[in-house]
Amino acid sequence: MARPEQVLVLEPQHELKFRGPFTDVVTATLKLTNPTDRNVCFKVKTTAPRRYCVRPNSGIIDAGTSINVSVMLQPFDYDPNEKSKHKFMVQSMLAPYDMTDMEGVWKEAKPEELMDSKLRCAFEMPLENDKTHESESNKTVSSSTSSVKTEHSVLPKSASASLDDGEVKKIMEECKRLQMEVQRLREENKQIREDDGLRKRKVTSMAAHSSTMATSVVRDEGLSTRVLALCVLFFVIGVIIGKLAL
Repeated sequence: MARPEQVLVLEPQHELKFRGPFTDVVTATLKLTNPTDRNVCFKVKTTAPRRYCVRPNSGIIDAGTSINVSVMLQPFDYDPNEKSKHKFMVQSMLAPYDMTDMEGVWKEAKPEELMDSKLRCAFEMPLENDKTHESESNKTVSSSTSSVKTEHSVLPKSASASLDDGEVKKIMEECKRLQMEVQRLREENKQIREDDGLRKRKVTSMAAHSSTMATSVVRDEGLSTRVLALCVLFFVIGVIIGKLAL
């Protein structure tokens, strides 16, 4: 049974062109369009998988939409006498309505459900005139890019300078505030020391006064004791003299 006709529209349809030089990665774009009212699963395969990187190489294209597939040719030594034998194949199938696992769908797909399109690869080197034009274009682009970079580099410098000035101003204000705070703390510490000294002097004065009072009390008590002793002595002497007189 013949396979159904490809429902996807490919751009380009038959040939992928890669334009040198091939000392760096060269990319060609393949556009896949789904004009149907069903979602379509697709895969992109190549006969030289080590020479190309394809992104995306599989997926689902929703109804009425399109995607761009990037085909990246890896660097190689180009030989103009050697013709490219590389080929690509775009394989597709209508997505089931209840699809949950795309890999399972591909494994269970029947041959009559698969559609495919093939493309060949072509390598081209730019002509001398094209090289000159490209070099001039590259120079123009590089000069404009450098001027844009210069403008951008100047702007951040001025912006950074203004930011630095603002930061310096904030730092100076913070330093002044800290200096005032330190001065206030010093004054408070000085006042505390003076109050402490005054309290110490008061305590010393009160202690000295208490000592003086205690000494005077002791002295008074000593004097009273002496007077009492003398009185007793005189009384005894008077009694003795009185007995002798009798």
